Amino acid sequence: MGVLWLDEVDKDDIPIVGGKAANLGELIRVGIPVPEGFVVDGKTFMDFLENSGLKEKIIEVLRDINIEDTKQLEGASRKIREMIESTPMPKEVEEEIKQAYRKLCEESGEEVFVAVRSSATAEDLPGASFAGQQETYLNVKGEDEVVEKVKKCWSSLYTPRAIYYRVQKGFRHEDVSIAVVVQKMVNSEKSGVMFTSHPVTGDKIAIIEAVWGLGEAIVSGMVTPDHYEYDRVQRTIKVVKIAEKKIMLTRGEDGKTVKVELDEEKSKARVLSDKEIEDLVNLGEIIEDHYGTPQDVEWAIEKGKIYILQSRPITTIREEKKEEEEVELEEGKILLKGLGASPGIGIGKVKIVLSPDEISKVEEGDVLVTTMTTPDMVPAMRKASAIVTDEGGLTCHAAIVSRELGVPAVVGTEKATKVLKDGMVVTVDGDKGIVYAGAIKEKKKEEKPAVVAQAPIITATEVKVNISIPDAAERAVATGADGVGLFRIEHMVLGLKKHPMKYIKDGEIEKYINELYKGMKKVVKAFYPKPVWIRTLDAPTDEFRAMEGGEDEPIEANPMLGFRGIRRDLKEEEHFRAEIRAIKKLVEEGYTNIGIMLPLVTSPEEVRRAKQIIMEEGLPLDKIEFGIMVETPAAALIIEDIIKEGIDFISLGTNDLTQYTLAVDRNNENVAYLYNETHPAVMKLIERTIKVCKKYGVKTSICGQAGSYPHVVEKLVKMGIDSVSANPDAVQRIREVVARVEKKIMLDKLREKELENIPE
Repeated sequence: MGVLWLDEVDKDDIPIVGGKAANLGELIRVGIPVPEGFVVDGKTFMDFLENSGLKEKIIEVLRDINIEDTKQLEGASRKIREMIESTPMPKEVEEEIKQAYRKLCEESGEEVFVAVRSSATAEDLPGASFAGQQETYLNVKGEDEVVEKVKKCWSSLYTPRAIYYRVQKGFRHEDVSIAVVVQKMVNSEKSGVMFTSHPVTGDKIAIIEAVWGLGEAIVSGMVTPDHYEYDRVQRTIKVVKIAEKKIMLTRGEDGKTVKVELDEEKSKARVLSDKEIEDLVNLGEIIEDHYGTPQDVEWAIEKGKIYILQSRPITTIREEKKEEEEVELEEGKILLKGLGASPGIGIGKVKIVLSPDEISKVEEGDVLVTTMTTPDMVPAMRKASAIVTDEGGLTCHAAIVSRELGVPAVVGTEKATKVLKDGMVVTVDGDKGIVYAGAIKEKKKEEKPAVVAQAPIITATEVKVNISIPDAAERAVATGADGVGLFRIEHMVLGLKKHPMKYIKDGEIEKYINELYKGMKKVVKAFYPKPVWIRTLDAPTDEFRAMEGGEDEPIEANPMLGFRGIRRDLKEEEHFRAEIRAIKKLVEEGYTNIGIMLPLVTSPEEVRRAKQIIMEEGLPLDKIEFGIMVETPAAALIIEDIIKEGIDFISLGTNDLTQYTLAVDRNNENVAYLYNETHPAVMKLIERTIKVCKKYGVKTSICGQAGSYPHVVEKLVKMGIDSVSANPDAVQRIREVVARVEKKIMLDKLREKELENIPE
């Protein structure tokens, strides 16, 4: 494959070309003006690592790295990047890139300037957002220069911030590849970012931020941009805030990107006309309608023509706050005003950070104050109670990351680093964009007349939520879910200090049981009395290897088909007993809203032996629920035999069921395009399982990724599934789908009865 033109790819090609390239191809197909270009696919990079022997060397460098040790992290990054950049690119790949660049130059008859941008190819991993972690190179000219910058983009997959993010999110480094987009450079006179709907409330208000020159000045926070708000309902411009834009980035005479100081007249001039705002909003609405969700759009204007450079979903829109959750502060001395970039109230000691080298100053609960945040500051941003910056708008790095982290933020104050001093206690109001002196108390609420609240959507089919991290339980409860259809404990276990079996071998089994108990309790308590189905440990061997004591893990050709799930727990019986004892402690405390769910079942014997161990441990199965995951074709095809062993419920794990049915390793980029959870064979296994379970009175649910797809949910409800468990961000949407389908089923039945009663 190697090189693909952007007009040859679309959103279905994310596993091959990454989110950036796939979205650009999708936009071209819709008729959106996108600069011409091509993409070097992710498989090319993976082949480069494999064939050069770099893959194993990189794994070795990262094996025992402590990501919280900044020097160690930076040292590993530097070593890996040097290895990649010093290893020759295969000649055939180099020539293919050069040929594509020459084709880009044909129309103009001379070498053109291009932008070379990274496009991570794992945006389809749940919860992954790789934006801003890899490099972009602007104003690149000449085929040799393009090849060099492609290789630099490859190496940027191992920047310190990218390594940190993957480890922190629990992604294996080898699961993430990188594609590289090469596009004709737009030498923009004006550029910026547009949210097609409000990035916090989701209201139909387009927010546009604009600067002179190249848009990198906005994202980096180098310049505070003009700010425009367009009401898409009333079709009018509501807000025009003209900022003082002291500099711009542009292409210099030598072809390099340069910073230019602007005179007073230009710096204070309005960037966009009313007509340009309306034209941008019209394009934004086409893009939002196409994707069906609000978008974060990068744009540029050259010689009066608008170009769209990127579009991605807005992931920070919050559900509307209930009135009792709204916080008002008492009067206080105002120190600073800026833009409220991320909602909420944060109180803490000021820590001024003027470079990434100083992030160690920030402790849990401090207020991080800086000129502008950078990706390297993210670890400190996670600790902060609030973030305040001198520069930036609603689309700068500080604003976007703060909203993602749920940390209150005020940006564009112009003088926070001068007015505020280290150690000062301040209160940051991220809604209003105000920083107050001292710790301001909440204002007592006045009694208000009762209002009739809109009734929640009630469905016969329960809508549950999937949870991986115990600390996310409170947020998951706030979705209004009917319980937890899948609590994966492996993320919790993989976050412990050492391998589960090492605790046992070191005689610390009680310590391990207590760790499990504490994590489980956070979820079970938060949801009580709603049910929480806890899946026993199911992590492939390669995920355990990096843990202390993980060196004894077997090396498996395909860990997805290996020593994992219930087959492992029945071999390492001490571990399974530890899990059961942790659950038993919860039941003894009165938490009977628990279901034990066995993963990767393939035979009735596994169910029988697991039940025997549970009973030997004295856990009364008559007080809680007991069930299995149906994620192998074997379990689906012999479900009747498994039911006879005595189970209360099953949950369809479509992620694994799909890969085992279609013989597609979902972690293998060579066959990722064949992975399809709605394949007829998968849907037939699902339908058969639900039908047999209904016959025997066994509850049915789904917790795989397909449970978050509305069109699949519609089919499942019609099949008679008892519950659907979706990711937290999809619960409300899925509940609406379920309600609509249920109403349609009832309506169809009424119509059938009416037709039966019509005389012939």
